[in-house]
Amino acid sequence: MKMVIGGSCALLLALTTHGHALKAASSCESLSSLALPNTSITLAQMVPAGAFTLPGTGPAAPQFSQLPTFCRVAATLTPSSDSDIKIEVWMPAADWNGKFQAVGNGGWAGTISYGALASALQEGYATVSTDTGHAGANASFAIGHPEKVIDFAYRAVHEMAVKSKAIIATFYDRAPGFSYWTGCSTGGRQALMEAQRYPEDFDGIIAGAPANNQTQLCAWRIAVEARILQSPASVVPRAKLALLNRAVLAACDAIDGVKDGLLTDPQQCQFDPATLLCRGADRDDCLTAQQIEAVKMGYAPARRKTGELIYPGLVPGGETGWAMLTGAKPEPGSIDVGMFRFVAHEDPAWDWRTFDLDRDTSLIDKKASFIDAVNPDLSAFRARGGKLLIFHGWNDGGSGGAISPQNTVNYYSSVLAKMGSQQQDWLRLFMVPGMEHCGGGPGPDQVNWMAALERWRESGIAPDRLIASRVRDNRVNMTRPLCPYPQVAHYAGVGSTNDAANFACKVP
Repeated sequence: MKMVIGGSCALLLALTTHGHALKAASSCESLSSLALPNTSITLAQMVPAGAFTLPGTGPAAPQFSQLPTFCRVAATLTPSSDSDIKIEVWMPAADWNGKFQAVGNGGWAGTISYGALASALQEGYATVSTDTGHAGANASFAIGHPEKVIDFAYRAVHEMAVKSKAIIATFYDRAPGFSYWTGCSTGGRQALMEAQRYPEDFDGIIAGAPANNQTQLCAWRIAVEARILQSPASVVPRAKLALLNRAVLAACDAIDGVKDGLLTDPQQCQFDPATLLCRGADRDDCLTAQQIEAVKMGYAPARRKTGELIYPGLVPGGETGWAMLTGAKPEPGSIDVGMFRFVAHEDPAWDWRTFDLDRDTSLIDKKASFIDAVNPDLSAFRARGGKLLIFHGWNDGGSGGAISPQNTVNYYSSVLAKMGSQQQDWLRLFMVPGMEHCGGGPGPDQVNWMAALERWRESGIAPDRLIASRVRDNRVNMTRPLCPYPQVAHYAGVGSTNDAANFACKVP
């Protein structure tokens, strides 16, 4: 549907040769006079190929030196009296693919995702990112600014989507044919929030490792961190985490029929860390009783005193990345401390040592439960033809992430419980063996999620089997199929286990 933009002049267009996209014919700079509600355009300039530099830096980094010529538009959005939402819209000067791709944030956001913008632009998309309404990657903005917390939670992304579509439609004189969202971690939470609150914004959504239950996630993590720090004997050094991981793999790696250092379905692993208990004094090849209790905390869910689940624990297989057991002190700017210091207590002097799981979880529920994207009713998104592709690495749990894969499985299951078991025509979940938070890890983690989503949304080709690659020393040394949950990749019994062709997707 073509968008009608008040207060703007239609730009002329020129057709390239047959089969190519339209390109803009008039200057990018004319967008500086575009009038949109609650919007101030602060920059509209054409950036020559390879000339973009990050604000405040010197020569272009290699990541940006290959960018094509594009129109860069920066704007400030003020949907509330206390909003200060920055966005940047990047639009190819030529060979636009006719589509729109919005990109997500990480952590507390607070900055434009320039790297993700560059990746989308190189693929021919008109693309946009936001700082979600504040500067800086911590939650200090929240004290005394409830409207800014709402902007971070959901409003900034929605306003960005609406205003950037208007800018794109004005520049090209037509609306994007398809609008997509891609994001991981906080970007995954933003993805699910869009599907839940604003189903009209995007035609297809990729939600990676979603921190969708963010307030409860922070409660679980800081509860573990605080317990470990208050009992120094519970600290598990990284060398012992590696020992633990080796023991887990020795016990469970072969369950899926292939010994490859990966757990295809960690939910089938029933490893007991007590098997590593030191018989006598502490040694490098065993765990003390206190360390075993710490490991059990990592696996265990956080619950209220009533038994109600707050947040699930981690799964076996990714123990080498469990930084929260190593005695790392929660930093003032961390996601977890920020959630309770600045959002829940609104007190810069709040001490994480006073954290109480029941009390503080109830407080953050009262103050900011709207940050969480947990509504299982996605019927409006489904009704308009939207496609939702969720993915999560089974080895998630490292520093900077530690988002339980089980939480994503739980949310997916809640959607099926709400909407019925047969939702595969618009909803797919892919759990990735060996992948850590949003990528990395010992397993294949290179997947073209956007290509799969586009084929699904535009051509009706559902992602029944995706191929993930592991790249080492600039070459692919393993491929594996990724299967829609609850299916897993099952080895046929013959051929290389590094070749995806020798695996089939089956329900375990």
